Amino acid sequence: MYASGKYSSRGPALIPRMKTKHRIYYIALFSVVLLGLIATGMFQFWPHSIESSAEWTLEKGSVHDAPLIRLPASSPIPERGDLSCRMHTCFDVYRCGYNPKNKIKVYIYPLQRFVDEFGVPISSTGLSREYNDLLSAISDSDFYTDDVTRACLFIPSIDVLNQNSLRIRETAQALAMLPRWDKGMNHLLFNMLPGGPPDYNTALDVPRDRALLAGGGFSTWTYRQGYDVSIPVYSPLSADVMLPERQPGPRRYFILSSQTAIHREYRAELERLKEENGEALLLLDKCSNLSQGAASARKRCYKGQVYDYPQILQESSFCVVLRGARLGQAALSDVLQAGCVPVILADSYILPFSEVLDWKRASVVIPEEKLSEMYTILKSIPHRQVEEMQRQAHWFWEAYFSSMKAIGLTTLQIVNDRIYPYAARTYEQWNNPPVVKWSSVNSPLFLPLIPPRAPGFTAVVLTYDRVESLFRVITEISKVPSLAKLLVVWNNQNKSPPEESLWPKVGVPLKVVRTKENKLSNRFFPYDEIETEAVLAIDDDIIMLTSDELQFGYEYFNYLYTYKMPGDIKNWVDAHMNCEDIAMNFLVANITGKAPIKVTPRKKFKCPECTAIDGLSLDQTHMVERSECINKFASVFGTMPLKVVEHRADPVLYKDDFPEKLKSFPNIGSL
Repeated sequence: MYASGKYSSRGPALIPRMKTKHRIYYIALFSVVLLGLIATGMFQFWPHSIESSAEWTLEKGSVHDAPLIRLPASSPIPERGDLSCRMHTCFDVYRCGYNPKNKIKVYIYPLQRFVDEFGVPISSTGLSREYNDLLSAISDSDFYTDDVTRACLFIPSIDVLNQNSLRIRETAQALAMLPRWDKGMNHLLFNMLPGGPPDYNTALDVPRDRALLAGGGFSTWTYRQGYDVSIPVYSPLSADVMLPERQPGPRRYFILSSQTAIHREYRAELERLKEENGEALLLLDKCSNLSQGAASARKRCYKGQVYDYPQILQESSFCVVLRGARLGQAALSDVLQAGCVPVILADSYILPFSEVLDWKRASVVIPEEKLSEMYTILKSIPHRQVEEMQRQAHWFWEAYFSSMKAIGLTTLQIVNDRIYPYAARTYEQWNNPPVVKWSSVNSPLFLPLIPPRAPGFTAVVLTYDRVESLFRVITEISKVPSLAKLLVVWNNQNKSPPEESLWPKVGVPLKVVRTKENKLSNRFFPYDEIETEAVLAIDDDIIMLTSDELQFGYEYFNYLYTYKMPGDIKNWVDAHMNCEDIAMNFLVANITGKAPIKVTPRKKFKCPECTAIDGLSLDQTHMVERSECINKFASVFGTMPLKVVEHRADPVLYKDDFPEKLKSFPNIGSL
């Protein structure tokens, strides 16, 4: 109580009481300061525009708020465009420099309204919704910078997506007036509808100096390989219509044509195919009994029957995409979204993002002159391959075509990969969906990086009764440092394996498995005794390989061979007692898309113990059958997955003239 009383008695002496009018004044002053701080904080954290110094945003601001720039008639015009431009001649990579993230920095010019000296705009449409979406997506990405001095790539806010809306000369003058233009160096333009009547050029007609062009209708004559980027023609229908998910498989129609502006010669040929193949082919056209507008654009007709578009595309296995006045067609995007395999007939057309996308996996490209053979060509594709193409087509749309954001960021990633090739995305990253599956089995090339069940590899040796040759193979393999286990597959049901005391003494576990039937496929069975992820499958007569040459890794494909080999390949191998090694190579090449790293020439193949009686490979019909089985397997796979290779991975230290004990692989020779 004393302390409280003392504080109370001294309080007035320390803090004089403020007069009422002064108190009101300070309260008002404090309120103004507080409101100022709050307002400052709001402006500080409010979404910025593309150009940080502007007071508008692409989403919220009006284009009419952009400054007006008048172009004098005497304004300079850029050069037409240098067809010889490549990244090393027309692009300053040093501007990009090194950064830890290996990301180019992209600067977008502030939005401006360009008019000629009479006040007429250079574009009849101004900033389109599509270009607005594109710039907004880039400004929200990791590529964007608002610091012009840090920029590697410059994107004008001048919309040139549709050449039909542009005044060519004035648009070129506006580009030349950009402060960092420098003859178009390190500038990127986006155009989807190039050319105009009557010739419809396949590249933007606006003179653009050395600027890169992301174009939607390139031909082989106008596309600058490794410099320009071929992009798709965006389809608003793809964005506005949500199609239900449709699993790959047989569809109601085999071939469907839905384009309305097809040249009369092409339509006549399609009608002839329709007459020959009946209900398998559906030939649609625009509906003459509907009024023009957005509603009619989403309808297609055949003999008075109306179909919803693009929904009808999901009812066909293949969808025709023919060239129109322009090579690039928005129909390609609609077809991909529907999971329909596009059949592209547009000679010299550079497919979208073909620099990184493998279109053979998602489409069929047929020369225009072979339109009459289209049905026969498509019928030769196996059902299994069609399903894989349907799945890949839809994923291409989802990843790279579905929005202006997807198109814009894919374009920038391609340019980024050119500038930082050591950090570029791989073929698999561009072309394989996030979850890569092959016949419901995860490919080991894309499994998560986890410790293996056991280190090293297991050698699986298939044998019948060539004991001496078998023991030589076992002795040689046992010298390989990475060997973890030896598994001998005894394929002779009429004879028992040698006694345990007769087998070579090796430093790893050796297990003999007796099979129930004499089948070559037994060498690829996923035995429970195999505890390693790496497996070496080898015959009992392969004695020419040295231990050093065997010190290589092998992929684990036994499960796929045994349970998921397509068609009747495995049965064919067992029936003919031939070609199991070729079948495995088909399987591995089909999944990996890669060639073998080592092929031993036939002149080194020697088997002293083999005779014409017990040696399969010495039978005169053996090699003839091996040629036949290649044709057979290619037919089942629907393609030839084997790759031509002129490379062999061999250490070359065996050539050096210094002591053998200093060599890592002294026992590897030349071909």
